[in-house]
Amino acid sequence: MSEIKGVARFKFHEGKVEEFKRLSAQAMDIVRAKDTGTLQYEIYFNEDQSECVVYERYRDSQAVIEHGAHVGHLNQAIFATGSVSSELLGEPSAELTAMMAGSGVPLFRPFLSMERPLAGFDERAPGSVDTPPPRSVRNGTDSRIGIRR
Repeated sequence: MSEIKGVARFKFHEGKVEEFKRLSAQAMDIVRAKDTGTLQYEIYFNEDQSECVVYERYRDSQAVIEHGAHVGHLNQAIFATGSVSSELLGEPSAELTAMMAGSGVPLFRPFLSMERPLAGFDERAPGSVDTPPPRSVRNGTDSRIGIRR
């Protein structure tokens, strides 16, 4: 099975940020205590805390299902704190795909990755080469971006 990632974006309703934080802290406590396949569960706020991004990374589809069983009872209250959009990234199992059907959460399947070649995509992109990036012989900088290596 492959890793599954989730990204959710919140735009908070007036006066609801503290409620979101309280509920998210509850969810984090549950994730730390009970989830066995959650690899990352992180929340990032913008400067004025009117919006946030939740990034989730799971070992596999079963870990996503387990996570939902553990924190699903908080979802309605969390989602009531703002307008939410979310995406699921990866190759979910048939079971997870069936569970997500009709949820309104779009699924994005892998195309390219630095981690490993994807099945069916072992050809090199047009214009790509097998040589290392250009370096200045004189000063050891990468001439494309100007940083010292």
